[in-house]
Amino acid sequence: MWIYPDLIAHRGGGTLAPENTLAALRCAVAHGFRAVEFDVMGVAGGELVLMHDTELGRTVPGSGPVARLTAAELAAMDAGSWLGEHWRGEPVPGFGQAAAFCVAHGLLMNAEIKPAPGLEADTGHRIAQACQALPAGSVLLSSFSVEALQAARAAAPDVPRALLVGAVPDDWRAQLDALAAVALHARESGLGAAQVAAVKAAGFGLMAYTVNDPARARELFASGVDAVCTDRLDLIADRLPNA
Repeated sequence: MWIYPDLIAHRGGGTLAPENTLAALRCAVAHGFRAVEFDVMGVAGGELVLMHDTELGRTVPGSGPVARLTAAELAAMDAGSWLGEHWRGEPVPGFGQAAAFCVAHGLLMNAEIKPAPGLEADTGHRIAQACQALPAGSVLLSSFSVEALQAARAAAPDVPRALLVGAVPDDWRAQLDALAAVALHARESGLGAAQVAAVKAAGFGLMAYTVNDPARARELFASGVDAVCTDRLDLIADRLPNA
């Protein structure tokens, strides 16, 4: 069953702030959101940072694998100016920093486990262990990686998990049961009324991503979807009855 807010800010601030930064989380708060999604990756030294891409070059300048750097090295890099000069100098935050901010501001964290290749189990284990120190009900783990979710379950079975998928697979129920997951997170374009009804009838939560059109969001809510994840915090938050 879904016990979380029904609007979730994608990568913290969607398109309005540099993704996976504290600035993005502040943007979510400013727009009245009570839940954020962000990506968590393991890096050198056993630390965890907020990062989507496994390679430098898009949101952080440079080249090469992110996982070879330490959290301190990444924190000294510019993760903001790719979006605009206003954001220059915004650092890559550690997971602990982001979690502390979210707890202090009452934000649910949908922490997506985003492992570097070959580090799926290790990253899932590390993130789940870190989440054990957080208040109960403050975080929902998710991932496309079944291996990462299995490791998270083994490390911290009480931290809830959701399986991320693109198109809903035929064996979605078996996968959710095997992971003891509480929810399915699916791409909105692949969700039809029959799939929504089946997932809900089976007792699982259902979140749709990434929904940037208020009309589509209303349609999804009307079909039974529990939550939507959006990049357009400015369009969605004040235009939906569920906000």
